Amino acid sequence: MRKKFIIISTLLILLFLGLSLFLSSNWYVLLAITLGLTILGYYDMTQKKHAVMRIYPVIGRLRYLMEELRPKIYQYFIESDIDGRPINRIDRNTVYQRAKQDNDTMPFGTQLDVYTEGYEWVCHSMAPKDFNTLDQDPRVFIGNKDCLQPYSCSIYNISAMSYGSLSANAVEAMNAGAKIGGFAHNTGEGGISPFHLKHEGDLIWQIGTGYFGCRTADGNFNPDLFREKSQMPQVKMIEIKISQGAKPGHGGILPAVKNTPEIAAIRHIEPHTLVASPPFHKAFDTPRGLVQFIKQLRELSGGKPVGFKLCIGYKCEFISICQAMIEMNTFPDFITVDGAEGGTGAAPQEFSNYVGAPLLDGLAFVHNILTGLDIRKHIKIIASGKVFTGFHIIRAIALGADACFSARAMMLAVGCIQALLCNTNKCPVGVATQDPRLTVGLVVDDKKTRVANFHKKTVHSFVELLGASGLENKESITRSHIYRRISFQTMHTYEVIFPSFQPGEFLTNIPERYENDFKHANPDTWGLSVSNVGGWGNA
Repeated sequence: MRKKFIIISTLLILLFLGLSLFLSSNWYVLLAITLGLTILGYYDMTQKKHAVMRIYPVIGRLRYLMEELRPKIYQYFIESDIDGRPINRIDRNTVYQRAKQDNDTMPFGTQLDVYTEGYEWVCHSMAPKDFNTLDQDPRVFIGNKDCLQPYSCSIYNISAMSYGSLSANAVEAMNAGAKIGGFAHNTGEGGISPFHLKHEGDLIWQIGTGYFGCRTADGNFNPDLFREKSQMPQVKMIEIKISQGAKPGHGGILPAVKNTPEIAAIRHIEPHTLVASPPFHKAFDTPRGLVQFIKQLRELSGGKPVGFKLCIGYKCEFISICQAMIEMNTFPDFITVDGAEGGTGAAPQEFSNYVGAPLLDGLAFVHNILTGLDIRKHIKIIASGKVFTGFHIIRAIALGADACFSARAMMLAVGCIQALLCNTNKCPVGVATQDPRLTVGLVVDDKKTRVANFHKKTVHSFVELLGASGLENKESITRSHIYRRISFQTMHTYEVIFPSFQPGEFLTNIPERYENDFKHANPDTWGLSVSNVGGWGNA
């Protein structure tokens, strides 16, 4: 678009100049207008703050005109899903305001209907804590008895997004922002690229079913490659991806148009081909095998924290993993719980919409099982799935999380406008594309600051909410602090909706809601072959 603008504007100037000189002076009017638009276009192409204007000079300004017409036009046509429902309009605007350091206060009070089913709020105290006396940078210490290199992790970090799915500029901006703000950047399953390493931000290396970056020619796990890369100083933790919320039970997808020679070299695959990762791991095929794989990766990495990520499906399978941990006396340092509401650049619609447990249900369940089996003390829990705000963090911690990951909010902070073109290689702001004509719009030096700003202000918001609740630290948050409207006349705390349990309680008495799940749990096999693996009922 930039080249087209230069060619067309130059031709029009020459045309109107010639017409003005040889036909009539009246053509000078159009010449002046064209010159003015050309100057404006060159300004748009050289400015660094607005990717749309940088890629689409002059006409890109129409986007900002539509923003001024909100909510009736922009909100519906730009921010609506397929069925017309708003896509996180309030949360999306919060991300933009914080990233750009705009005023994120709001006039006229809440924009939500507080009497609608599903409305949630956190309790406040008549004796709130002074924000300035609270820890401004709450962190989580990740590493259990077998970990030799524990990591002090921020409570809010960048979730898994691969180079390939995202552009090099987007990856750079996120990692540089993580370096500025002192938080972690998950590589996604696409491997460690030079753009993850350039700015030396802390990395969580995700190992998916394709073993990209540490695979053999036939697609199996390569321990030598893993040892070499996992011991890089930027790699602080390793995450085994079992499943992700956006497409649980389905492998990752990278369209052929995005699989450039550079990306293929990083992943050790053939370029310009569709990359469809297997839905399962080849390195293990039982819960006990997963625990053994965790032990192997910890040893190969020199004792760095190792965990796994999953979206909860059959409950008995997760219980099987926990039983294997106990029998082998080997525990992951962390478990990332992803929710069905998690995002992705490409997935079959049925998988995105109808497979996997939502974050709140899965999170409550994982915490309950680990606590009831008295192994929660060994394992930190990280929540992932549409975590946009300080309230979302406090809600996740109330259900059992120690920290949170966010992908979609960090994409918005780096410039995503939810154009919903991630899988086409035509992202108009250079975030989710490998087209150099589009990636030029994303300026790393500008967007890295926005990522750091968004992280800082969101953590600030979390600490403010903590103080408003009369609490001094995140460990004091309980399920009783969060309320949810069930109907117009009924409200329940999370403790009522997601009852909690005492440490070790399941060792002597398994609650009725989990009896069937424990009955079908087996550390030597997954639970897919049994006819009745238990319903969800309650988390």
